[in-house]
Amino acid sequence: MSHFTKTIRSVAVAALTLVASSAFAQQELKIMAPAGPGGGWDSAARSIQQVLTQTGLAKSVQVTNVTGAGGTIGLAQFVNNAKGDPSQLMVNGITMIGAILSNKSPVGLDQVTPIARLTGDPLVIVVPANSPIKNVQELAAAKADPAKVTWAGGSAGGADHILAALFTKAAGSDPSKVNYIAFSGGGEALAAMLGGRVTAGVSGYGEFESQIKAGKLRALAISSGKRLSGADVPTLKEQGMDVEVVNWRAIVAPPAITADQRKAHAETVDKLVKSKEWAEILKQRGWEDFYLAGASFETFLKEEQARVGDVLKSIGLVKS
Repeated sequence: MSHFTKTIRSVAVAALTLVASSAFAQQELKIMAPAGPGGGWDSAARSIQQVLTQTGLAKSVQVTNVTGAGGTIGLAQFVNNAKGDPSQLMVNGITMIGAILSNKSPVGLDQVTPIARLTGDPLVIVVPANSPIKNVQELAAAKADPAKVTWAGGSAGGADHILAALFTKAAGSDPSKVNYIAFSGGGEALAAMLGGRVTAGVSGYGEFESQIKAGKLRALAISSGKRLSGADVPTLKEQGMDVEVVNWRAIVAPPAITADQRKAHAETVDKLVKSKEWAEILKQRGWEDFYLAGASFETFLKEEQARVGDVLKSIGLVKS
């Protein structure tokens, strides 16, 4: 092959690559939040929308909400209706894994195209300020009769429920007897906490932060592996309980997109999470950077499905 031919071929390949990447930047994307407005998935989708448009990584981004069954209704629509369409994406997270199992969903995460895990929202265990329970050890001691201790949190089988079950197990009690009350949103769980109708509550730290700082709730522990910056709350591991749960959120593409389309999404998301605009979003919302992509994310997803499945079996939400 002559030097001239090699040069022409190199120029052609470079031109095609540029066209592909610029075409993606001009793409009009749709991101599904498989939950109602105002929740964690909706916030994640709209944050992605904001940064993609601010940075010019996408021409326009539309967010749609599909509610119901812990995200599995949205998942089914996404898998069936967006198949092969690279202009559509969906956010999801640990709660969807639990919902797929507990609802016996006919559609699973093995049918989507994983792109990346994006954020982690450490959970906090709180009690009302006037509670006689002052620390994790006292809450663990109360678990001698787990049915008498009521927990408030989000949807059944979600991250909050998983943490309550793992805490109960670590305290030496039967996790199948955990008395968990599922609320549709952090606001309802907060009202139950402030009204003294439950013993303890679990949610993302951001949901309870203002009430903790106002002295209306007492934070006993953070569920992440390390302390949350700006929050003087010890981790469960620091207090002798080998429990770690992070309410992670991720983004996936539909089934049956091409390898090049998947690569384009991965490259775009990589630029998004490394932008100063995204760093600002994380700071504003109190989210941890939990970025994981490629084969590592696929491995994590499989391991997390197995872990969540084991927990849900232990509390009777999923049959063995």
